[in-house]
Amino acid sequence: MRYQNPIIKGFYPDPSVCRANGKYYLAASSFQYFPGVPLFESYDLVNWTPIGYALTRPDQVMLDKVNSSGGVFAPTLRYNNGRFYMVTTNDTTHQNFYVWTDDIYGEWSDPVYVDQSGIDPSLLFDDGRVFFLSNGDDYRGESGVVQCEIDIATGRKLSQSRCIWKGSGGRFLESPHMYKINGRYYLMTAEGGTEYGHMVTYARSDSPWGPFESYPGNPVLTNRNKAPYIIQGIGHGDLVQDITGEWHIICLGFRQMHLWMTYHHLGREVFMIPVKFDEDGWFRAGADGTCDEYYEINGDFIQEDRRYWTFENMMWNIDWQYLRKPVQENYIFDKDSITLKGTDITLDNTDSPTFICTHQHDFNFDLKVTVSADGGEAGVTLYHDETEHYDIAVRKAGQGFEAVLRINIGGIKHEQTTAFLKEGTVNISITADNYGYMFMANGIMIGSGASKYLSSEVCGGFTGTVIGLYAVGDNTAKFTDFEINYKNE
Repeated sequence: MRYQNPIIKGFYPDPSVCRANGKYYLAASSFQYFPGVPLFESYDLVNWTPIGYALTRPDQVMLDKVNSSGGVFAPTLRYNNGRFYMVTTNDTTHQNFYVWTDDIYGEWSDPVYVDQSGIDPSLLFDDGRVFFLSNGDDYRGESGVVQCEIDIATGRKLSQSRCIWKGSGGRFLESPHMYKINGRYYLMTAEGGTEYGHMVTYARSDSPWGPFESYPGNPVLTNRNKAPYIIQGIGHGDLVQDITGEWHIICLGFRQMHLWMTYHHLGREVFMIPVKFDEDGWFRAGADGTCDEYYEINGDFIQEDRRYWTFENMMWNIDWQYLRKPVQENYIFDKDSITLKGTDITLDNTDSPTFICTHQHDFNFDLKVTVSADGGEAGVTLYHDETEHYDIAVRKAGQGFEAVLRINIGGIKHEQTTAFLKEGTVNISITADNYGYMFMANGIMIGSGASKYLSSEVCGGFTGTVIGLYAVGDNTAKFTDFEINYKNE
């Protein structure tokens, strides 16, 4: 059967995958967003359904006043003896930790911390022993992929952290994952930085402690020289074997807005590439070591593409997230509406404004929502970080109200308003394509904004554009008739 990349669209970077109970499960990074570490499940590796989050309690992770692209970095998801483990880094506090659960649809444990430096931690379960890997420095100060053995019940180290591989020579060695396959230990990493030079490399050994022999054809997977090409930034992969015995790399990548416009604003998305092992035990990825848009794999499936999103068909606890540590009493949920209570905290702050968001999943869409405010300001934001976001809203102005479009780019703020409104109810609509957004209020065009100014190339960082609803000031705002219709390219 044929599938199309990306297999999960929108800002879901650093994917990690495991197989359990006849299904596949995937975790992704969340950074400053809460709940943290979104989780998905699949029966075929192609169609993925969101099922919740691993970090759902504020006491599991410190996100207070975290800058954009701080907080929760790349997770690794593993399953062993009936239990799921998710291990990650809070890069703001420089702590590696894991949580566990026996029910992936339920609550996860409190964090268990491991005293090892670096980011992108991973676990290998091997014949009753558990190895903890990250990129960092070992006890001698040597940098690279660092490993120790731990007691999985407590996180206590059973050995010193030791550098086991220094990579193939690319910058920013990260994302170490180790697998035991046919008696050999395969160590797969990312190098080159999570931008246009990103790549997957690996080495193998007869021991988890090495020495590791680099794959002669490294990088095994990269799109760094595949230009002009929409799909770029391929890297940070995780190996998974499907139920038919075939292997795949699930990794991150991004889609440029155009062949000749090197900007991406949707964030890093999830891609899948078939893997084949040679007779000598080395594996190759794809047809030529690059990621293509389409592949044929074994399986009986129809790839679904969710194009229509509404309050009624979305779940508040799964399809939406907040910034940092939300004040829950400022959010009142109903099946077909949400009421937001504004505060003095704006979208420009590194605190937690009254804000709830869903990810932008594709380039082209039409959005509609009715916003009713009784003061202050409330509306819709296309948000990349606290410096770059486009806001269309209704706000109090004298004895009445007005609609406003605010363009925020690099600390520069430009406002364009519509005519005076007698009441604080406005029908907001946004039309998006690869290159930009057009904003309307009550059917009146009030401005536009270019997509590239919400891109990682402009904003920096590791996140992508999200679609947020917000309220600011002395204001109780109700949002109704919400819909996003993603259009075919």
